Amino acid sequence: MNFDLLTTMEPALQQKIFHLPLYRFWGKWLRFFSCFIGTTVSEYTLLPETVSPAEFALQLKQTQAKHFPLLIVKDIPLESPLLSDSDNIYARQCIDELEKQGFLIMEGQALAWLPVNHRDEADYLGRLSGSRRKDLKRKLKKRSDVEVRILNGGDPFFHKPEMLELFYRLYLNVFKQSEIHFDLLSKEFFSALLQDKAAGSVIFTYYRDGQLIGYNICFVRDDILIDKYIGLEYPAARECNLYFLSWFENLNYALEKGLKTYVAGWTDPEIKSYLGARFTFTKHAVYIRNPVLRFVLSRLKRLFESDSQWQETKASSKN
Repeated sequence: MNFDLLTTMEPALQQKIFHLPLYRFWGKWLRFFSCFIGTTVSEYTLLPETVSPAEFALQLKQTQAKHFPLLIVKDIPLESPLLSDSDNIYARQCIDELEKQGFLIMEGQALAWLPVNHRDEADYLGRLSGSRRKDLKRKLKKRSDVEVRILNGGDPFFHKPEMLELFYRLYLNVFKQSEIHFDLLSKEFFSALLQDKAAGSVIFTYYRDGQLIGYNICFVRDDILIDKYIGLEYPAARECNLYFLSWFENLNYALEKGLKTYVAGWTDPEIKSYLGARFTFTKHAVYIRNPVLRFVLSRLKRLFESDSQWQETKASSKN
């Protein structure tokens, strides 16, 4: 894809750059034809088990790096509480070997998760501060305006063309208002996903006055509920505090089904932290073909690690 280097930059600094003189002319030089090693359907890079980390890193350097200005191995887990010890060891070795091959190692995004170890919703709210508890109870009063229907992938509902059109439009609503853009998923992708019985998807749909105003597409893997894709109808979704309501619906579902962990995904770490989430970070390994650009970006990489800077600021404020 054509990747904009400013994508993961802190939004305030991003806006300053956008408003520099003649940016609309020279800004194109910040976009590079890039190859991403990773996938939109997994929280982490799917690393190969059949080759050693050293061989994996060498193969990428020899077969892919010469073809692209930027080669990015995205979302390599780092001591993830969601993975086994052996998976974490392998990922750490991959990071080390990629660095040996000249890849620049950068901080990735914050993946929100939390253990499902509360007795009920009251117990969960009771673990938050008094001010947050009061605010969330106020937001959840909108529940009376919303009807929740839970479906599974492959349901006949998702074989209606008009429903597939509606689901995709609501996804686009969220994509267009998001500050961070990576790949734009296609309507065909969503259609295949929603019609797939084997994927283990659980789709939470939200209605107001009989009209669909939002949904979450989640997946159950082992004892984990993974919140993956969202679609919202504005302004109705905001009026019903649907972001917050869906958080509690997902948690209640996980608790009811005896699941142990809820993975709430990337982006919006401040809001998810407010809701009680924990975070685990990833690493990106970036090979920059041009030696001059490689030197410059190695000195400026902190500018592109906005989630880790947010975490550091949050930690320092507590101290």
